[in-house]
Amino acid sequence: MAKSKQVPTLEVPNLDKFHFGNIDWRFSKQHHLFHINRLEDAIGKLSFPIPPHRKTVYDLLFLTAGESVRYKGLNKYRFKENEFFFLPAFQITSHESLSQGARGFFMHFSSDIFADGPQMLRSFSFLQFNTSPVVAVPGNRLTPIINIFDRLLDLYHDDMEKEYDLVVWYMMALFSEVSRYVAAPENESYDSAAMITQQFKNVLTQHIYSYRTVKDFAKLLHITPNHLNKCVKRTLNKTAQSLLNEMLILEAKSLLKYSNLTISQIAYSLCKSSPSNFSRFFKNETGMTPSDYLTG
Repeated sequence: MAKSKQVPTLEVPNLDKFHFGNIDWRFSKQHHLFHINRLEDAIGKLSFPIPPHRKTVYDLLFLTAGESVRYKGLNKYRFKENEFFFLPAFQITSHESLSQGARGFFMHFSSDIFADGPQMLRSFSFLQFNTSPVVAVPGNRLTPIINIFDRLLDLYHDDMEKEYDLVVWYMMALFSEVSRYVAAPENESYDSAAMITQQFKNVLTQHIYSYRTVKDFAKLLHITPNHLNKCVKRTLNKTAQSLLNEMLILEAKSLLKYSNLTISQIAYSLCKSSPSNFSRFFKNETGMTPSDYLTG
């Protein structure tokens, strides 16, 4: 796998070039907002493994045959027939394999197609950062899901720009169907503290190189650091600093494993710190030094 200098964040159409190179493939004019294809039409155009990256759109895979191995962050998931894999925008991912003969559907979409942006998506746990991305559908419940995918495919190849409302309604129907097979969380309430916590997670993933402290991120969210910390504590029973540290470690691990940067370069690029301070921070959070992680 070729290494890069950092984990890239990809917008459409750079996302297409990253996955397919210069292969010519007919896309809709609204491809940057919504795309869907059958896996069997794309599998021969892909070269695995696909290295770590972020994308500015959400995506999902649904397999009707075969199996796949994909990462959400540094967590590895193997999923198979009748299972979904969901990925939120700006989450680090890599795609290790997709079995020959795999069939199913791939879809990506921007939150911009929804009237209230990402707000509408927050009621679906499988589209969030800290939840399992894999959802299994019972074999006897597949028909409505396949029907929705087929209808979305038809709309994609028509003049979709005139029918965005219909696309959105079918997507919401799909997500509602999937929700039937997700175990309900112990605490189903979604209050303002949980909303702010989710907003904090979102800006962490997008701006981890630009801002360094909880105070910086609180300012970005137009709230006080104390209020941000109270919201995170109430929602996750951890501090805002703990969440920031988790994001720094996730990014550091990705850079250590997949980039050409030295430990010193990562220390400066990510934390603006000396190698010794970065190593101390990394060990405090993970129990090992950056060098131990590389050789482990």
